[in-house]
Amino acid sequence: MDSVTDQKPVENENVSSSTSFLYDIISPVNLLLTVIFALFVYKIVRSKFGKGSAGAVEPELAKIRKDMTIAELRQYDGTQPDGRILVAVNGWIFDATSGRRFYGPGGPYAAFGGRDASRGLATFSVTSSDKEYDDLSDLNSMQMESVKEWEAQFREKYDLVGRLLKPGEEPTNYSDEELEEPDTSTTNTDDKKEQ
Repeated sequence: MDSVTDQKPVENENVSSSTSFLYDIISPVNLLLTVIFALFVYKIVRSKFGKGSAGAVEPELAKIRKDMTIAELRQYDGTQPDGRILVAVNGWIFDATSGRRFYGPGGPYAAFGGRDASRGLATFSVTSSDKEYDDLSDLNSMQMESVKEWEAQFREKYDLVGRLLKPGEEPTNYSDEELEEPDTSTTNTDDKKEQ
């Protein structure tokens, strides 16, 4: 009989510990945290794929293929009716309209919309140059390397529109089929040597 009484407390211990374990898993705090996490995930998914983005779908704009002066570029800051945003980096103009949440009005980099962002990107400053044309000749080698890295990122992500024209420079006449993309590794270096 001693063996039978010894076994009952052990069984009660197992039942009691499994009940405690279940209570730990389904405790009110854990249940509340699970609900909050589920709502958080739902809001993220909804904003990316659901009702929030469906209303924000904009018609695709026709591609622009032309060289521009600083004055012409300023017209494309995202405030015009079509909402197009162009950003110049290292002498090249890119259509950053798809990056509206970054470069458009109210975005963290809105100062770059319709502007030459090269100096700001090189110096890690969210300001654009107000100069008529910024030749970047006073940037050091590390800053120029940073500008080239930004240019490469813009080339991967956004459509190339054309060149940012220096004062007095004539625009290239691009065909509808293809935008010429000359080797950019010598473009700004050659410009600096000529000065």
